[in-house]
Amino acid sequence: MRKEEFKDLPCDVQDFLNYQSVVKEKSKLTVLEYASDLRTFFRFLLKNRKLCEADTELEDVDISGVELDLIKTITLRDAYEFLAYCRNERGNNAASRSRKVSSLRAFFKYLFVSVKKIDENPLEELESPKLDKSLPKYLTLEESLRLLESIDGKNKERDYCIITLFLNCGLRLSELVGLNYNDISSDNTMRVVGKGSKERIVYLNDMCLNAVKEYMKVRPVEGVKDKSALFLSNRKTRISPKTVQHIVKEFLEKSGLGGRGFSTHKLRHTAATLMYQESNVDVLLIKELLGHENLSTTEIYTHIVDSQLKSAVDSNPLNKMSKNKNTAE
Repeated sequence: MRKEEFKDLPCDVQDFLNYQSVVKEKSKLTVLEYASDLRTFFRFLLKNRKLCEADTELEDVDISGVELDLIKTITLRDAYEFLAYCRNERGNNAASRSRKVSSLRAFFKYLFVSVKKIDENPLEELESPKLDKSLPKYLTLEESLRLLESIDGKNKERDYCIITLFLNCGLRLSELVGLNYNDISSDNTMRVVGKGSKERIVYLNDMCLNAVKEYMKVRPVEGVKDKSALFLSNRKTRISPKTVQHIVKEFLEKSGLGGRGFSTHKLRHTAATLMYQESNVDVLLIKELLGHENLSTTEIYTHIVDSQLKSAVDSNPLNKMSKNKNTAE
């Protein structure tokens, strides 16, 4: 069933989006991003090939009539011209252009492999722009403790529990907001619903269990509008992402950690980084805990601070042999 917000798109694109949503179970945000990228691409294609009035603004180009016959004429050159336009005219950075590459490749793979509407995939060799790998921002162990110690106020049990789960379990914001009380089992595990409605089980340590226990002692019972929700707002409804972001920001500032770009997602980075650096947890286990689909996403947490790098180099046995030789001389 085609959604109203996609009615301006070609029928084949609408079918693709429906497939991604229903069959592949992609998140709503991912489907909307696919729609946005493909909408821009086909508008560019019509203008670039002069298949619309020359003075028509890109956003006004009607692409609803694009049919499969036109799609079959698309080449790799069309895609690279589109990416050049996105960089030069729209100012899209490498990450934004890389997302557009993913959208285009997914669409043409669908046409070629899933529904077999085209005889070859012209964008199979389409390459993504090179992305600069930036290390994730995270709190140190001492900063994490300082953040937890700063939590007070009328909702201190709730807020402490929220931040404790972020720092220990590496939850996404949407995952935390979506938690229900019955997601926590008697065997001290927690059911988490991640991207694409994929479920995973997270084991709760003593710190998390104690935080949940203390929060449940004061969690409202009367007048609760969403009785299944674990975390409630002051209006006794399921807490919103915006409220959680405000809570984290408030206590980051109170603990003296504000203004450094930390956020709820950086607390997720913190959980992964502390487990890897401080506890030597295997990166494959961290992948499962965080609910990453690809190991490459998790491997960013294997970054090592300068002091550890220096220690590693100093521990090279050749270095020790050299010192012994110099001492003997």
